[in-house]
Amino acid sequence: MSITLHTTVGNIKIELFCELTPRTAKNFLGLAASGYYNGTTFHRVIKDFIIQGGANKDKQHKNGKAKDQNIFNSQYFEDEIVDTLRFNARGIVAMANKGPSTNCSQFFITLKEQPQLNNTSTIFGRVIHGFDTLESMEQREVDSKNRPTEAIKIKSVTIHANPIADKEQNE
Repeated sequence: MSITLHTTVGNIKIELFCELTPRTAKNFLGLAASGYYNGTTFHRVIKDFIIQGGANKDKQHKNGKAKDQNIFNSQYFEDEIVDTLRFNARGIVAMANKGPSTNCSQFFITLKEQPQLNNTSTIFGRVIHGFDTLESMEQREVDSKNRPTEAIKIKSVTIHANPIADKEQNE
């Protein structure tokens, strides 16, 4: 199972771990299929650490911050920590959170191995193509809060196959 993020910098193809993290994959796929990620930005780029995105600025809190969303009609959903999935390479894709079981729509991609993050965030995929795009993103100029000075946007998402939706449709 894979998806492609079509960004203003280039494409990133991601293999999703649907069997190992079914709720997280279902949420990500559901948001992608609904167009939720279209037009969102990678709002944090920290060299040698991560790029983070998935907050929808069209949906905002009263304080003006982007509002997260998930497909489960709840504020957050629980972690799916899998012992065999580790932050051991560039291109690991995981849910961003505010602590245990506070997953929503935001996600991050590692820019190198990050063992200190093991068992803190749900890993639900890995980059399989587009490392040149990650490199371009990592080299972008950022402000003092690690926000790119020139927006990096997700233009659209291609879902190459959705085994979770296919399974639910056949049940």
